[in-house]
Amino acid sequence: MATVAYARVSTGQQDYTTQIARLEEAGAKRVFQEKRSGLDGDRPALAECLRYVREGDTLIVTKLDRLARSTADLYRIITDLQAKGVAFKVLDDSAVDTSTRTGKLVMGILALIAEFETEIRKERQMEGIAKAKAEGRVGGRPPKVTDETRASILKLREEGESIRAIAAKVGFSKATVQKALGR
Repeated sequence: MATVAYARVSTGQQDYTTQIARLEEAGAKRVFQEKRSGLDGDRPALAECLRYVREGDTLIVTKLDRLARSTADLYRIITDLQAKGVAFKVLDDSAVDTSTRTGKLVMGILALIAEFETEIRKERQMEGIAKAKAEGRVGGRPPKVTDETRASILKLREEGESIRAIAAKVGFSKATVQKALGR
């Protein structure tokens, strides 16, 4: 039964020394730390932390936003922790403590909010797709290389121009010119 912690700051200019000190003061034996945006889905230290915790452990953070990007992300992480038998606490918010009845209630409410957010997001996405279809726009952004640009690329190549020279004339990278020639 260990207390494990996760500390995060968003940028390299920020410092998590204070977070780490508070987490260690709260009893953390191991602190996973990283400098990454909370919006970044690839947070290796968090992933390692979540693999590290075992049944009976408690994961602590100083603030809720240090752990999760959204309510849905938070709920996913908490659900995974609960499945492993790991408690979760937030130092700055004593109501979030899954080892207590009240903490479990708060997490249940957050789960409902997460589900609500997901449904709203899906509705908005479907409305956007329907609007785009009604306007005759279907599937992603338009291609960068138009038929006219491709014709220009082919003509320049037939005239003996190098790929580098063609790329400079049409304003695309060499790779894009090569792809256009390959079609």
